[in-house]
Amino acid sequence: MDDNLHSPQRRLIELRIEHADLDSLIDTMAVASPIDELVMRRLKKRRLLLRDQIVRLEAELDPPEPA
Repeated sequence: MDDNLHSPQRRLIELRIEHADLDSLIDTMAVASPIDELVMRRLKKRRLLLRDQIVRLEAELDPPEPA
């Protein structure tokens, strides 16, 4: 059971959820005024970092087939 809590698949799901939450927050902040540019840049940077982690983990879980 404990192994399931730390599985790469579970981590991938957590990263995707956090990425979606950030997407929603960024969208909400974009329509608010005034926009805090520093906070927005930090959120976008975090979102990009999460996307990179997701792509890396997906590649580990499902490696490309050899040609």
